[in-house]
Amino acid sequence: MKKKVISLMMAGIMVLGMAVPVAAADKKWTIATDTVFKPFEYTDENGDFVGIDVDILAAVAEDQGFEYDLKSLGWDAAIAACQSGQADGMIAGASITDERKESGWLFSDGYYNATQSMTVKADSDITGFADLKDKTVGVKTGTQGAEYAESLADENGFKITYFEDSPTMYQAVLGGQVAACFEDTPIMAASIKDGDLDLKIVEGSENEGAPYGFAIFNADNQELLDAFNAGLKDIKENGKYDEIIAKYLGEEAVAGAKGSEEETTEETTEEAVEETTEKAE
Repeated sequence: MKKKVISLMMAGIMVLGMAVPVAAADKKWTIATDTVFKPFEYTDENGDFVGIDVDILAAVAEDQGFEYDLKSLGWDAAIAACQSGQADGMIAGASITDERKESGWLFSDGYYNATQSMTVKADSDITGFADLKDKTVGVKTGTQGAEYAESLADENGFKITYFEDSPTMYQAVLGGQVAACFEDTPIMAASIKDGDLDLKIVEGSENEGAPYGFAIFNADNQELLDAFNAGLKDIKENGKYDEIIAKYLGEEAVAGAKGSEEETTEETTEEAVEETTEKAE
């Protein structure tokens, strides 16, 4: 009899231990994202909202069995929505940094490692940060590109102008209102290629980079974060993650993306983030 009771108790514990996806599935989650951050989130020629982040979220939700409503709000508005409780989580190419974690961001495991770099007009004679002396550069408010530029401004004697979105910032470079801009490297590369922009990334201007993560701002939504991590692990193992990266960045990008992810597992995330943040500074 005692053995039977113990067996039943153990079975109950096992069921509870497997309840994370079920808990996440009990609610339809509101997820906030940026509007124009190609190739991670953007509107295609058919008017559909697409991108790496969009597809990863869809694959994770399908794997874990939860529903969500994706809100394309813009970077600052997405953060504000999460902080005010109007959204439950955010996926928008958000770099995992100590500063953000200290200010209340709760991150998933990393899902893509990205550097930041400097971009100028294609015919510009700017070849390095020293050439920016007494000039003005553009950055997108609240991004790692902005932080990277800010860390270089005093030493290299340039000023910074802040923009709310990437396309407006690119046009400021093309129009000569700013001499250069700082942006996540894969975003800039995709924008130049797909938009046929008369811009170029300055060789050797990139930093060490940091992993992107899905984020929540309220510990009560931990089951959503846990479900995202579980689903991310599954889609990496079943090949869906590779398909998504190859779809937007090409087959050659798959190995590099997967390699960077191995450095951001649950056991090593803290160490990796600290190292990349210190190098970027």
